[in-house]
Amino acid sequence: MELRRAFRLNGFLMLGVFVLLIIGIVVESHALSTGADGAARTVIGVAMAATILAAVLAASGFITVNPNQAKVIQFFGRYIGSVNEAGFHWVTPLSSRRGISLRIRNFETQKLKVNDLDGNPVEIAAVVVYQVVDSYKAAFAVDDYEDFVRTQSETAVRHLATTHPYQTDDSSTSSLRDGAEVAGELTTELRARTELAGIEIIEARITHLAYAPEIAQAMLVRQQAAQVVAARSRIVEGAVGMVGMALDRLAEQGVVDLDEERKAAMVSNLLVVLCGDRSAAPVVNAGTLYA
Repeated sequence: MELRRAFRLNGFLMLGVFVLLIIGIVVESHALSTGADGAARTVIGVAMAATILAAVLAASGFITVNPNQAKVIQFFGRYIGSVNEAGFHWVTPLSSRRGISLRIRNFETQKLKVNDLDGNPVEIAAVVVYQVVDSYKAAFAVDDYEDFVRTQSETAVRHLATTHPYQTDDSSTSSLRDGAEVAGELTTELRARTELAGIEIIEARITHLAYAPEIAQAMLVRQQAAQVVAARSRIVEGAVGMVGMALDRLAEQGVVDLDEERKAAMVSNLLVVLCGDRSAAPVVNAGTLYA
């Protein structure tokens, strides 16, 4: 069954009708008390009973709908429509009404411990922003739409973590640390999961991502080692370029002629100085180049 508008009238108009019915009851009551004959009293009594019944029915139809709220109307268990317009309304008498908030809501999932695509245990949590767009589905498709959204959100976050590595050096593969791409996947999956409950997922983003405590220290050492290797590679690459430039300049300007053995010694010394992680201690040669 699809969402439909419930029958409704202007509440203030029906309030005026209700007041007229009350006045009618008072007049009829006064007529009965003035001592009319038997036939007239019977007619007045029947009219008064009908007026009281009409007043009771009229009084049971008033509802107030707040902004960004919907009222789901049921008549003896049967869904007859919803009222989404804010204001004072009059709907089918003797019906039951259930309020559904249409405001934008958000919540943060618990920190979940999941194994990522590489099998590493990680802790992950996400914030989900959602809104009810179909009050009928939210009221009748699931038992509790708030609990439904929370459960589906945790399920989607777990599935996302198991299909992506925590981090990767492969540019063709996305990791959990790729915030925008991962957020888009999570939002798309949650929209598909919660559509049947009349929920629209506005946004879903990862708010917490870390290795589990039992492997966090090992992964930190691994990351530090990778950074050290990358830094050393860059240093060696630069040092080789500087050594080559130094030899070329010496040859161009004719400062000194070096044989292959002395060039090798110079290259070795320069690389030690440039690639070392400590300050070099120079040694002054007071003799010849070969002694």
